[in-house]
Amino acid sequence: MYSIRVLKRLTILHHFQKLKLDAFLPAFIKAIESAKNEIDQIVENKATPSFKNTIEALEYTGEQLDRISSIFFNLNAAETNEEIQKIAQEVSPLLTEFSNDVALNTALFERVKHVYNTKESLSLNEEQKTLLDKKYKGFSRNGANLSNDQKEVLRAIDKEQSQLKLTFGEHILAETNRYELLISELSDLDGLPEGAIEAAKQLAEEKDKKGWLITLDYPSYIPFMTYAKNRALRKKLAIAFGQKGFQNDNLDNQEIVLKIAKLRFKRAQLLGYKTHAHFVLEERMAKTPETVGTFLEDLLSKALPAAKKEFEELENFAKNLDSIDQLEKWDSAYYSEKLKQERFNFDDEQLKPYFKLENVIEGAFEVAQKLFGLQFIQTDVVDTYHKEVMTYKVEDSNQNLVAIFYADFFPRSGKRNGAWMTSFKSQHVKNNTNERPHISIVCNFTKPTATKPSLLTFNEVTTLFHEFGHALHGMLADTVYPSLSGTSVAWDFVELPSQIMENWCYEKEALALFAKHYETGDSIPMELIDKIKAASTFQQGMQTLRQLSFGLLDMSWHGIDPTEITNVKQHESDAFLETQLFPSVAQNCMSTAFAHIFQGGYSSGYYSYKWAEVLDADAFEYFKENDLFDPQIAAAFKTHILSKGGTQDPLKLYVKFRGQKPKTEALLRRSGLLN
Repeated sequence: MYSIRVLKRLTILHHFQKLKLDAFLPAFIKAIESAKNEIDQIVENKATPSFKNTIEALEYTGEQLDRISSIFFNLNAAETNEEIQKIAQEVSPLLTEFSNDVALNTALFERVKHVYNTKESLSLNEEQKTLLDKKYKGFSRNGANLSNDQKEVLRAIDKEQSQLKLTFGEHILAETNRYELLISELSDLDGLPEGAIEAAKQLAEEKDKKGWLITLDYPSYIPFMTYAKNRALRKKLAIAFGQKGFQNDNLDNQEIVLKIAKLRFKRAQLLGYKTHAHFVLEERMAKTPETVGTFLEDLLSKALPAAKKEFEELENFAKNLDSIDQLEKWDSAYYSEKLKQERFNFDDEQLKPYFKLENVIEGAFEVAQKLFGLQFIQTDVVDTYHKEVMTYKVEDSNQNLVAIFYADFFPRSGKRNGAWMTSFKSQHVKNNTNERPHISIVCNFTKPTATKPSLLTFNEVTTLFHEFGHALHGMLADTVYPSLSGTSVAWDFVELPSQIMENWCYEKEALALFAKHYETGDSIPMELIDKIKAASTFQQGMQTLRQLSFGLLDMSWHGIDPTEITNVKQHESDAFLETQLFPSVAQNCMSTAFAHIFQGGYSSGYYSYKWAEVLDADAFEYFKENDLFDPQIAAAFKTHILSKGGTQDPLKLYVKFRGQKPKTEALLRRSGLLN
């Protein structure tokens, strides 16, 4: 078993292969003890509380604990197993208890409050003022002003919530892994592209099965739902996908959803807030649930007429093509793809040969080089947690180290679905040393087969650029304090750097850098680029409506008193009523697998995807008005957005970059929804 000293060293070097899982729990316990001692030293300091001996000292406590936590919980997301999940269930309550020990430490709060109340006389710079404000609110918003009895209630709520969120995610991963659709007749794969059929065959062989295997992992699920002619099998697969956490068995999440929503409300009330959404949004750009509601309803008024028109058009198309009387959810991707092919003479499969994964990665790197002067040098010196993970040294134009970058692209049984950016080490400055960050993106893309490399769908291309945008936010961070660094920004601002990067995927100047046929090396034809652009507004009304429906569902759980809700499905159906196009499916429920809001950090924040789209569309118009790789605009984006993290108010940072406040019209123009 490793000592805490050895584990600390390994977490700095990321020697994953040498880590022993049974070292984590004792290491966490030791690191928590160490962090508690650091807190005690601050509290017991006889000197008058100052910014340096209290606020800065508090900022740098628990560094060892943070590093161990980042290693462990990143493993739990990307390379988990039963042992890791068991440790997570043991560790999470300990971390929650420690967090509450700090937040509810009266003596520590008194020192912080003393500094906060004398801030006008301290000559602090803007970043220091932000840190002080954040530290003070970290106490005041998390129970420091509660009575002792109330503090105990808060502790119990937080402990139960941390375990419920973990269990929620474990159930979804287990549900995803256990479902398999084994197909024995080749005719049942009619319509699927050759690559998807080959991948299904390979998947079956890997599991010692005969035939073709379709799973609920996105690279398997999406092609089947998009191209398979067999409607009955599409229905079977779609229902299985929508049933995750909703089957009244040992992996059911209905009770967990109700408990989490009610605990969040109870916690908000305890802290003096009307709802969980009121608590959360106080620290976001939107500020209030009312602002979010107005924002969503305004976009809904623009999107709903277009969505209804598009849906009617899709219904008529399916009816004329295949005599479909009632369009169902499992028909949507299939007939949308058929309609797109007819309208634009354009098929996503035509694009895939031009999007070999390695080329797209290099393309993202070259875009970053042109915009921000970065160089990505692949290295095998940095150890990884899985053989598929690639690592890079990131340098600036003067060959200074900017970051270490990890990229993990393919589905595995131990990896949760979706795509995300994360950090193993945040950028910060300590003892006059600018500690550079270790940043990772994790995805679930189409795997190589025996005859083809990994060829990405266009959606996977934009996903890669999206997560790479988050990574740039982390890599280019240049702040003093770790809690304000990189993506540590208001949640409705965090998607701006990621979503703006997607825009370059639609531009010929950027596509020319990397969209080359994997066999011939030929650049993507201009004709296809034109079709990508033309198709970019296809069914944007329906797409916008879908995103808005998720935001409205989120607010329906968190912007009200949920104590009387007893039926998850009924509550969800009521929330979807305003945005519903397809008939509801009795066997399906989204809430029980809505990991963004019940496991991740998006509770009361799912609207932020659309909020950030307003920002990114407005910001990208600035580039388009000048030049896609305009060095001055790119420098301004780096200086005011990417490097500043959460050191200033996000709207102020945006105005410094753009010279004006964001306008919704840019998004409506891009989406084709502006009349």
